[in-house]
Amino acid sequence: MISPYYNRPTQEGIYQHYKKVAGEVGIPIIVYNIPGRTGSKIEPETLARLAEIKNIAGVKEATGSVDQAIDVIRLCGDRLAVYSGEDSLIFSLMALGGKGVISTVANVAPKETAELTTACLMGNWEKGRELQLQLIPLVRSLFIETNPIPVKTALSLMGKCHGDLRLPLTPMAENNQSKLKQAMRDFGLL
Repeated sequence: MISPYYNRPTQEGIYQHYKKVAGEVGIPIIVYNIPGRTGSKIEPETLARLAEIKNIAGVKEATGSVDQAIDVIRLCGDRLAVYSGEDSLIFSLMALGGKGVISTVANVAPKETAELTTACLMGNWEKGRELQLQLIPLVRSLFIETNPIPVKTALSLMGKCHGDLRLPLTPMAENNQSKLKQAMRDFGLL
């Protein structure tokens, strides 16, 4: 669940929003901290307050900041599961105590993403590091344009979907599609 966007609420407003929703539903909630899309970052202290609410189960941390993740993990401990929302930081966040990833790259490389998270969960840090580094060029190619344009294009190239997009999303620029195809070939997907 994302924070309200456009009006850029205060930390208290963000807290009250999640608290209200959590009180109205009986299912676990994963907070999605993605300031690049919402216009507001959920601060670690606010996440620590949210962790006290029974059905706030975790956070998809997509601020791109390892410092942010460190503080969330430090302040929340085991009360809040922290998941990487940045595919390039899976290893780093899991090494700090993160529980996994809610991933974009897993749509095109599910086996490798699962192997990476499993290695980290098992404490096989050398294998996790190796897998993370192998994924980086593919991850970067999946973000050369606004998500989900590249991932839908990749899945279309793999024959998994038609790659249809709704406006305002438009097909990838040819030069970016060439870069994506190259990264996919290098990774063995094409």
